[in-house]
Amino acid sequence: MGENTIAVSDDQFKTLVLDSKEPVLVDFWAEWCGPCKMISPVLDELADAYDGKLKIAKVNVDENRATAIKYHVRSIPMLLLFKDGQIQATQIGAVGKGQLSQMIDKALV
Repeated sequence: MGENTIAVSDDQFKTLVLDSKEPVLVDFWAEWCGPCKMISPVLDELADAYDGKLKIAKVNVDENRATAIKYHVRSIPMLLLFKDGQIQATQIGAVGKGQLSQMIDKALV
């Protein structure tokens, strides 16, 4: 995990994601998930690129089941972009940096 990427637990989700002043891209992932490992470096790059404009958070679904259940995470990686506590965009599956940047840029407007 990069220095601008934060790990978020069930207990921290409201404070770090829903109450955040900045938009937050949440990556629901698991240690055993191959595609999750593939997009992790891309998310770290995006966290650096959007530092100060957007946070990138990672929620381990094996360790934080309550949050995964609340947001109906059935397939990982699943990315939810929150702004003002509301879901602005959803991406299921591993995608490239360009596609993720487009999703982020739309939400930042």
